Amino acid sequence: MSTTAATPAQKKDVRPFSWRDKLGYMFGDWGNDFTFILQSTFFMIFYTNVMGISAAHVGTLLFVARILDAFTDVGAGRLIDTLKPGRSGRFKPWLLRIMIPVTVMAFLMFSPFVADGAYGTRLAWMIATYILWGSVFYTLINIPYGSMASVISNDPGHRASLSVFRSLGGTLANLAISVLLPLVVFVQVSGQSEMSGTRMMWAALGCGVLAVICYLLCFVNVEERITTPPKQKDQRQGLGQALGSMLTNRGLTGLITTALFMLVAFMMLGGMMPYMLNEYFNNGQLLSLVNFVGLAPTLLLVPVASKLAKTFGKKEVGAVGLILGVISGVLLFVIRTDSPYVFMVGYALLMLGVSALNILIWAFITDVIDLQEIRTGERNDATVYGMYSWSRKLGQAIAGGLVGWALGWIGYQSGGVEQSQSVLDGIYTLGTLVPALLLLVSLLALAFWYPLTKKRVDENVAILEERHAAAAASAPEQA
Repeated sequence: MSTTAATPAQKKDVRPFSWRDKLGYMFGDWGNDFTFILQSTFFMIFYTNVMGISAAHVGTLLFVARILDAFTDVGAGRLIDTLKPGRSGRFKPWLLRIMIPVTVMAFLMFSPFVADGAYGTRLAWMIATYILWGSVFYTLINIPYGSMASVISNDPGHRASLSVFRSLGGTLANLAISVLLPLVVFVQVSGQSEMSGTRMMWAALGCGVLAVICYLLCFVNVEERITTPPKQKDQRQGLGQALGSMLTNRGLTGLITTALFMLVAFMMLGGMMPYMLNEYFNNGQLLSLVNFVGLAPTLLLVPVASKLAKTFGKKEVGAVGLILGVISGVLLFVIRTDSPYVFMVGYALLMLGVSALNILIWAFITDVIDLQEIRTGERNDATVYGMYSWSRKLGQAIAGGLVGWALGWIGYQSGGVEQSQSVLDGIYTLGTLVPALLLLVSLLALAFWYPLTKKRVDENVAILEERHAAAAASAPEQA
């Protein structure tokens, strides 16, 4: 089998890369996160406190679904890589195809229609709506959206800016969901903070409508400029060979390990904050302020993140951020404050550290795709992204499973009942020390496993530019 790379070519009939692409790509992540962050923030507490499902059962679903995603994410990536591109590109058409199904399933996932039914009925509703939303429809819209960054531009600076604007889109969606929605969905009943199932359902509907609008804005403002002529079936790697080459790609495996532990920490923080505020501090509405404090660092980094990455390197900036996150989490655990406002200070520093890595993470994957092309002669954009996407969802699932299982281990009682002091202490530990230890593992993987330093990335860009120029020069002769 030949490993000669098809020559990536830049379309000549499209406008140059501009702010329009950055803003359009930002809206795409905003659309994704109107359902993704809604699920990661409220799914656990909705099904434990409103639907009356055991926290262990919710956590088990989140974990088992990610095993299924190992097949759906990679399968979707391979499908997209091998299908003939449409008139608007290889990836953009999927936004229009899937935006309605993914938002409808998100609405049904948070609809308490069977809240008074038998336990088995409620459990089946949770499983069916979650699998259809996450493993099927979210996969089919997120894989092409994420893969799109590598064909919008081949310039490393442009790709870094796309990563920053993608993170900005996620942050804006996070602000809308985790800061504003707690004020809507939590109510005080007899002095006790509770979640309203009906309010949660209407909030999910509103998020779905906004998600569709954002997907449309992404579609009309982003251009796919880099096209790679598809190889003949007998010339391209088979799925097994492609996956094998990816598993030996230290850039990909190092990024997956780094991102996995960072995301478990990040998602566990998100999953624990409703319990931290609602139970430990007995004020669920403070969740809005805490979430804003946690998101503010990302907004502060937006103007400077690309410059920092260009000057020092993405790996180097991420490592410094993880060090700050580890230190902040450990200090919060040691002081064990009863003041939510003191807690917010430490939480802001922790999230600043996480954001330093997270805001650039999408540019890491384009560097990994470049490394894959250097090693094998094939880019496999969507398949590589599919594997990475699965690792991210695995991180979400492990965090969801850990939250559910750990709440059971410390004796948490579902149904909105008052918790014992030992349970409250356990909640605090799960929201401080455990994420700090997870970030420490992420730091070690980034420092000692992931190989793409600033120097290495610059060398890879130069190698590919030379290869593509040589291939383009020889193409007329071969014709």
